[in-house]
Amino acid sequence: MKNKTFGSALIVAGTTIGAGMLAMPLTSAEMGFGYTLILLFALWALLSYSALLFVEAYQKAERKDAGIATLAEQHFGMIGRVLATLSLVIFMYAILTVYSLGGGSLLAPFLSFMGENAETAAILLFVLLLAISVTVGTSAVDAFTRLLFMIKIVAFCFVLFMMLPKVTLENLGAMPLQYLLIISASPVFFTSFGFHVVIPSINSYLDGDIRRLRIAIILGTAIPLVAYVLWQMATHGVFSQVQFVEIIRQDPTLNGLVVATYQATGSEFISGAVRLFSALALVTSFLGVSLALVDCLDDLLKRVNITANRLSLSLLTFAPVLLFALFYRDFLSVLTYAGQMFTFYGLVLPVGIVWMLRRKFPDLPYRVIGGNLGLLLALVLGLLIMNVPFLIESGVLPKVVG
Repeated sequence: MKNKTFGSALIVAGTTIGAGMLAMPLTSAEMGFGYTLILLFALWALLSYSALLFVEAYQKAERKDAGIATLAEQHFGMIGRVLATLSLVIFMYAILTVYSLGGGSLLAPFLSFMGENAETAAILLFVLLLAISVTVGTSAVDAFTRLLFMIKIVAFCFVLFMMLPKVTLENLGAMPLQYLLIISASPVFFTSFGFHVVIPSINSYLDGDIRRLRIAIILGTAIPLVAYVLWQMATHGVFSQVQFVEIIRQDPTLNGLVVATYQATGSEFISGAVRLFSALALVTSFLGVSLALVDCLDDLLKRVNITANRLSLSLLTFAPVLLFALFYRDFLSVLTYAGQMFTFYGLVLPVGIVWMLRRKFPDLPYRVIGGNLGLLLALVLGLLIMNVPFLIESGVLPKVVG
């Protein structure tokens, strides 16, 4: 394996591991560790499969660095480009709102002197400080993110080192309180394996080498899978299910996770490390997605011959996020809808693209295992995950904790 392949795998892993993993314990509290593992492995397989579908599609791409919206336009015309772009932009706005709510919940306890306005002030402070960083420029964000990423990894390893010895088999063996929660939680878990936006860059970096791209994707997604299993083992194994569920029902935010850590371990040091890791994961993810959204909006405006400066682009990026975060405070619901958008972009769309591709080019050199039956199964699962929020609202599926 050449260094480029390994480097590409690390890009996949780095893009995947982010703030999405923080919500996993919140949404899986009632599921138990066993069912959580089943969901993790199932979604890892499903999203790795959908990423490999993009690999197959790039065999006939107009150029190696073509974006996913360009692939969609190649096979579905302008409607394909519009749907791909729209789903991506909505997803990025939704996930930035989630990060803002999460950052606000972690920061609010330090602003308790402001009383009822503490959370509002915390959200404003979190978004404005990071918006300034993004507005200054990419180089500033790059340097800031590199430093925070290193601290984040150290904090995560420390949290695991302190919590894993406290794991009990009794807590890990807790059974689901509601079995259908494995479906209800799927959109939230789905976002935690999202790296598909970097596939065009990696494909170009590896000169369109299908074999190396496949290795990079499989290895790059395996690293987050191991990290997620250890994270879930630490939380499910340390927290008593009944106690954890009760805390999350009272405070279904990342601050609730910190409180649960303190009550389970009795250590302010460990709960503080969880708060630090959570904050760093939110900040690094927020900065990365913000830059992607700024560039995306810039590209869209240029297509209609509008040139916007950095400040205007930042206002278009952060003003809607701030409004959503201030007036819609349901952290888990927003994350669920973000997962809904990403399901279309990261699963339904590649299924459609490859379905059309195989009809046009029946003798492709590389085809993802599973044939057309695999495509059909992936499509059905994708449509199911996209409709989970509606099924929860109609009472068919149980609501996740909180």
